[in-house]
Amino acid sequence: MTAIPMITIIGGGLAGCEAAWQAVRRNCRVRLFDMKPHVFSPAHNSPHLAELVCSNSLRSNDIGSAVGLLKEEMRQLDSLLLQVAADTEVPAGKALAVDRELFASRITTILENHPLIEICRQEVRELPAPGGNPTILATGPLTSEAMGTSLGRITGQEGLAFYDAIAPIVIAESLDREVVFQKSRYDDGPGDYLNCPMDRETYLRFIDELARAEYVPLRPFEEAKYFEGCLPIEVLCARGAETLRFGPMKPVGLPDPRTGYEAYAVVQLRKENREGSTYNMVGFQTKLTYAEQKRIFRLIPGMEHAEFARLGSIHRNTFVCAPLLLLPTLQLKTRPDLLLAGQLSGVEGYVESAAMGLLAGINATRLALGQQPVVPPSETAMGALIRHLTESDPGHFQPSNVNFGLFPDWKKKIPKKQRGQLRAEIALEALQLWQKDLAAG
Repeated sequence: MTAIPMITIIGGGLAGCEAAWQAVRRNCRVRLFDMKPHVFSPAHNSPHLAELVCSNSLRSNDIGSAVGLLKEEMRQLDSLLLQVAADTEVPAGKALAVDRELFASRITTILENHPLIEICRQEVRELPAPGGNPTILATGPLTSEAMGTSLGRITGQEGLAFYDAIAPIVIAESLDREVVFQKSRYDDGPGDYLNCPMDRETYLRFIDELARAEYVPLRPFEEAKYFEGCLPIEVLCARGAETLRFGPMKPVGLPDPRTGYEAYAVVQLRKENREGSTYNMVGFQTKLTYAEQKRIFRLIPGMEHAEFARLGSIHRNTFVCAPLLLLPTLQLKTRPDLLLAGQLSGVEGYVESAAMGLLAGINATRLALGQQPVVPPSETAMGALIRHLTESDPGHFQPSNVNFGLFPDWKKKIPKKQRGQLRAEIALEALQLWQKDLAAG
């Protein structure tokens, strides 16, 4: 009887869990290490695997968007995370959002009960020596100092770091519903978001207080290198008085049903759980002190008596310089038995991290089975992310969400309105052919 091969996965976040699922689907055993509940990072507090930290949103479901296309590709590759997301979904307009506690609990139960998965609740501080099972490192943006040092010894790189800020979560019953109205941008009907409208005077007072607020200072050894798509609210405010009105506080498409007019600015709140008992402040990631968050955010109309289930905070995001270190298969150039997945590999976002876990799981399994690892077609969203990781200028490399700017150039001029749908058609056709090649071995 032929022994079932095994892979090792270090890290039980989105990428590690997705990698484990892809491996067992291909009849490969998995030993999955996660340090919780014995050790927690500064941003984690649940013992479950696949804990969502920054937000409960997996962003747009529109297949004509880059992230919507990426999710569809993952669905066609039997993504565990998207199966569970569908089962734990909460209303969020055109976005896919989940009840984060139910989502993580469900994934944990599925993996704990799978006969081919062994979950080891212990911290791994050192990478295994070469020559053993293929290993996936998916320890995420808060990779421990010990593991970072171990990875640095192998890669010869100290790595890069920037700081990712978390938005506050508000308790729904503390909101003033005489002021706050329910509506999704541009949609008819009540919509899935709560909206706090501001007139010009209130907005100017708000940004004035925000500009003068106290925030948590960086430590002497830290350097502020924020991801452009997740800037703290106070950093955006410092760019100019109108920046927030054209960013997360944009009022366009949100007329107040009681007046019929758009406010000067709007703060949006998105459901955090199915019950609607808590709401996330959309785009309000912050490094303000806790006291200042309470003081300033209670200046927002309808939030004067807001109670917070979680206040915003700041955490480190560690990643490698992928163009120097990674093959398109997510293998390290210097250690082909070691694959990187998730944000550590140099992508940004929940869905992107899980997608890299999916690919790493496929390739680690193929290595364990003695097969050649594979690379998704460049026309696909997964392939576009791989191109970003491996073909970017190493001197200016920065993590990125998936976007159509990462895809191959058009060979002919395409009307802008048709591009998203056409990208999806081309990508999914290429993915189907790729899947046939995978099935053939």
